Amino acid sequence: MVIRCGWVTDAPDYLAYHDDEWGRPVRGDDGVYERITLEAFQSGLSWLTILRKRENFRGAFSGFSIPAVAAYGEADVERLMADAGIVRNRAKIEAAVANARAAMDLPGGLSDLVWRYAEEPVKAPLTLADVPAQTPGSKALAKELKRHGFRFVGPTTAYALMQAIGLVNDHVAECWVRGTVDGLRGPAAAR
Repeated sequence: MVIRCGWVTDAPDYLAYHDDEWGRPVRGDDGVYERITLEAFQSGLSWLTILRKRENFRGAFSGFSIPAVAAYGEADVERLMADAGIVRNRAKIEAAVANARAAMDLPGGLSDLVWRYAEEPVKAPLTLADVPAQTPGSKALAKELKRHGFRFVGPTTAYALMQAIGLVNDHVAECWVRGTVDGLRGPAAAR
């Protein structure tokens, strides 16, 4: 029997996300922007809802191309509000556009900024109860993103981003994936 983290259900979308993506390093501005956007849209919803709509999000948001989304205007916001394939929340849609614009203005790019907050490996959590909702690092990352004009990036969302793109390894100790990604954390991994 394969042991996975306790949040994973037998839903194929969850299995694939956990086994192949969650906690593995993501670099590149558009890839990090996609994860920030999806984490923001997930707020208050099931992650499975977001996973099942992910391809629709990619289509609706120009493949999460930062320059493309940064150029969106009011007509694009209205188009997105009418798109039943995504989560239609005006504040989150407007935040996605604002975040793309903020990312365009970052010296060095979004990926470089976010990866500065990679955390050194720590002892593996034994259970989900050992996994924090936020950390001093996620608080600092959220503060830095907000300083640059990002929205919907509180400390909990920032920590979920950190988990998703490999800045921390929160696979529980017995999870089969943990050993395949452990050691990829910390400042050296960001280079």
